Amino acid sequence: MGLVTAGAMIANIASYLMHVPASRWLGLDGYSEFASLIGLQLLLAVPGLALQTVIARDVVRGAPLDRLRALELRCAAIVAVVAVAAVPIVVWALQVGLDAAVAALITAPLLVLLSGEQGRLQGENRFGELAFVLALTGVARAAPAVLVLGLGGGPAAALAASAVGFAVATFVASRLAGRSGEPRARTDVAAPGVVAVLRASQVQLVLIALTSVDLILSRVVLDSDDASLYALGAVATKVAFWLPQAVGMVLYPRMANPQQLTGAMRLTLSVLVGLGVLTVGAVALASPLVPLIVGDDYAPIQGMLWAFAADGAFLAVLQGALLVTIATERTVVAAIAWVVLAVEIALILVVAGSIGELIAVAASGAAIAAVAAWSVELFEARRRELRLPSRA
Repeated sequence: MGLVTAGAMIANIASYLMHVPASRWLGLDGYSEFASLIGLQLLLAVPGLALQTVIARDVVRGAPLDRLRALELRCAAIVAVVAVAAVPIVVWALQVGLDAAVAALITAPLLVLLSGEQGRLQGENRFGELAFVLALTGVARAAPAVLVLGLGGGPAAALAASAVGFAVATFVASRLAGRSGEPRARTDVAAPGVVAVLRASQVQLVLIALTSVDLILSRVVLDSDDASLYALGAVATKVAFWLPQAVGMVLYPRMANPQQLTGAMRLTLSVLVGLGVLTVGAVALASPLVPLIVGDDYAPIQGMLWAFAADGAFLAVLQGALLVTIATERTVVAAIAWVVLAVEIALILVVAGSIGELIAVAASGAAIAAVAAWSVELFEARRRELRLPSRA
């Protein structure tokens, strides 16, 4: 877990270091466009995140590698088609440039391929190599973008450079994942298909939607300057959300093992809650430094950074519960998060007219979804312990 945490932290730091110069060099309006498109990237990469969990789960169960790789390629092709179709919609809905939209969305199929390789490393418990891939991806994504921004490039050029970095990271991950050869496959285990990935995708989709919907809609409900301020505050949300990623990655193979599931669930919940409290406290203490780091234009947001971090911490706890639903193939539990998302969108569009109101709605929705999902999963775990018949 320490190695994966280190890899995830390097990736988070690299992402943070990309946002800091972007907020300075692009100006308020340019940075808002840049941040919104990065958030949108994750929505189209949802099948990749789902693919990683499906491949990791079925590697644990002994599914044949060649069929898992074929599934990976099919999913990447589907996402590429969706990304191309989404370009004009994104340009119209977010009022961004065509070149910036293309540069952002071209990374979606690359993320799918990268996630598939990470799933194999995760399922085989090759956490040292997984940590290296995580760190490499973060650096390869951020470094080219920062270089281009430093040379005077705009959002489109920076996003295109970031796509090149993703391609390099994907190639390296593929080479690493193929080193160990064919894992021990079981003849009685069927390889998953696209339907399995779609089931997991709706779980990952609602999670990513909850992490991004407030940032995306900030351009709709706030003026340009406040939307850019909100985008900077959302960096704290991303840090709090991504910082505990190692917990789920390391414990997920145990969740896929019925004999270890209950213990993995309880350990996951306790660690995520503890890390969330520490992260929110650290962000609150560090918030006075924001004007010194990114400039006085962003001073109005410093007093609310703890709320952005709390939003990310709640989302990290929710992610832990949703990983359990994928590992146990009880993805119907994600309906809780979908209901919360629908209510949150409605409240943002109707109620949220300021930065404080917007982050209050987002953080409250994340907290409610996390508590409800974990309550259902812990109740079901108790039923299994008592050996009562499941109704799920």
